[in-house]
Amino acid sequence: MKSSLRCLSCQKIYPSSEPRWKCHCGGFLTVDFHPRFPIKLIRKRKPTLWRYREALPIHQDQSIVSFDEGFTPLSKEEVYGKHVWLKQEFLFPSGSYKDRGASVLVSKMKELGLKNAVEDSSGNAGAAIAAYCAKASITSHIYVPKKTSSGKLLQIQQYGAKLHRVQGNRKDAADAAWNHAQTTYYASHYWNPYFFQGTKTCVFEIVEQLGWNSPDVLIVPVGNGTLLYGSYLGLKELQQEGIIDRLPRIIGIQAKNCAPLAAAWKNNNIIKPVTSSKETIAEGIAISNPTRAEDILHSVRKTSGNILTVTENEILNALYYIRKKGYYIEPTSAVTIAGLKKLSIKENDCVVIPLTGNGLKTKPRHDET
Repeated sequence: MKSSLRCLSCQKIYPSSEPRWKCHCGGFLTVDFHPRFPIKLIRKRKPTLWRYREALPIHQDQSIVSFDEGFTPLSKEEVYGKHVWLKQEFLFPSGSYKDRGASVLVSKMKELGLKNAVEDSSGNAGAAIAAYCAKASITSHIYVPKKTSSGKLLQIQQYGAKLHRVQGNRKDAADAAWNHAQTTYYASHYWNPYFFQGTKTCVFEIVEQLGWNSPDVLIVPVGNGTLLYGSYLGLKELQQEGIIDRLPRIIGIQAKNCAPLAAAWKNNNIIKPVTSSKETIAEGIAISNPTRAEDILHSVRKTSGNILTVTENEILNALYYIRKKGYYIEPTSAVTIAGLKKLSIKENDCVVIPLTGNGLKTKPRHDET
């Protein structure tokens, strides 16, 4: 499989054999290659995200680092009186959909012969990178805010990663990791292009599970845009290969306490730096200055989508509601359920909501015990 890395800013091309995660000019890189979807072959393969092998830019099969993850259940449910499909992404080995990105990215790291990597996270991405690096015998350094849920911190440590707890907020953890990444490969879930090559497989599965049809609406939580932007990339690839003929409306949901993307969306896509934000129980999307903001807004705009906000009480109510239906998810995942309640959905719309993270990782609140 031929592939290369291309800068989205200056268009400079780099060989994919080079361990690079950003351009010399400081711009984001994308992976240029020709993804294919041989449906007859795909149907014969075991139900993992690697069934889409021809759409994943790893050259050698022996480089693949996998726990046979993927092909999570897509379940039909009635939620707040609306019929929707729930994609159970919290059932991954490390407990979140971030395993998709980690599997592809760490596979590329193994192919490149890397032995060390650094990542920053609010918990789930760090746990995913730590798990897959452990399987690949790669040393991972994970930077997290000191207030990260104790369950996520313990999980990262138990994988054998080097855990760095940073005093301050999510941005402080990112800044610390950035400094480390000047001398170590950055396995970032929002900078590294190979991570998005993994998260895009979520929509591959959704489309296949719907009989190779596109949903009408895709509702996702959005902070750094790992799932939203990855989904957009995957949908575009499916469309370009003639698998689907239209893109679903992508609806991003943010916590009102930290909603820079929603503010930009309402302000004609003008992104303003956020100097302060309130704490939110949706810690996985508490990103005050999303690095990929322009890509996220572009994805929503091109699909005629929207970005909405939900309050802390709305998140909690949605969390309790969906858990009573048997889905034990974390608060970050519940923002989509809360957002669904605010959306005007046509009766015949096919609506898909990925439930992104497992509730077992989060510390119960005093009103949950």
